[in-house]
This record gives sequence, structure tokens and C-alpha cells, in this order.
Amino acid sequence: MAVRPITIIGHKALHQPTKKVREVTDEIRTLVADMFDTMEAAEGVGLAANQVGVRWRIFVYDCTHDPEAGPDARGVVVNPVLEKEHVSPLSADPEADHEGCLSVPGESFPTARSDWARVTGTDLDGNAISVEGTGLLGRCLQHETDHLDGHLYVERLSPEDKRRARDAIKERGWEDERILKWDPTTQKAEKV
Repeated sequence: MAVRPITIIGHKALHQPTKKVREVTDEIRTLVADMFDTMEAAEGVGLAANQVGVRWRIFVYDCTHDPEAGPDARGVVVNPVLEKEHVSPLSADPEADHEGCLSVPGESFPTARSDWARVTGTDLDGNAISVEGTGLLGRCLQHETDHLDGHLYVERLSPEDKRRARDAIKERGWEDERILKWDPTTQKAEKV
């Protein structure tokens, strides 16, 4: 398959809700295979379709390196619906809750997340699935579903960390309105 460029925070596709998948086509199967390749090349643990500029409600994940993740630590979810507990943005542990994002490369900030999360949806064959996790897997399920709803993790930060994130984004030039992408194989960002 192929490694696709990853959209950066200034890209409009990251700030709009995605569309429900009505039918899994060969095009969608190719997209998912490319998403796994892209996630692996970028050394990520999750990737939503809109992070590669496609507005379908799909994400892939791979938390297999976390021994606490369990048997459902790698997969794809089509049309995920998230269940989680409510969390205050001020409850992030500055030492233990750092989160990063392939669409905000090189940055990480303490991000409050529920200790537990579950997504329900379907696999590529239309079978109903439910993925439940705590720790890294739970965080990943929440993070990727946020992407599909048009939200980035930096929106969930405390006021102080939001300011730090805005400064880092401005310093890197990502607030530019032109379409921004980065190539995970070269680790270089470009404005198109």
C-alpha cells in the first residue's frame, strides 16, 4: 500500500465532523491499508481518516506495544460511537498524562482523559464490534474519535497549556490558512 501525507493542525479537514460510511468499498479498504502504513511510518498509535485528508468516519489504532492494552489492541473502527466518563480539562496530571498527535507533530501536553473508554462500530466486513480499554488504548479511542468529530487534543487542554500550545503552533507556522501536510517518511512539513 502507501504512506499518505498527514494533515497538520491548520488544515480545514481536521476541524470538521466526518461523514458516516454507508458502504465499505474497495476505495475504503485501500484507504484503511494506507492508514495503517502511514500510522506505522509516523510511529503513531492511532490515525483518523481526516488526518490523511479524507472525511470518512474511520480510524485505525495499534497499541500492541502496551502490555496493558489487551487482545483488542490493534484494529480499525468504522463509524465509531464513543462512551466514556466525563473529565475536567483541569484534571490532567502534568507528569503522567502527556498526549501528542500526528497532526501536531513534535508537541505533547498534559491532556485530561477518562480512565476508561469504549467505542462501538463495525469492522470492514460490516460486523458489529466493541473495543474497550483503559490506559493508552482508552486514551487512543478518545483521541481518534475526537478527530472524527472535528476536534484536536489541544482543544481539551487547560488554559495555561492551551496558551503554550498556541505559542508552539505559531512558532512552527502552522496557523497559516493554506493546506498543511507533513510526510512521515521524511519528517518534513510542507504548505501546498
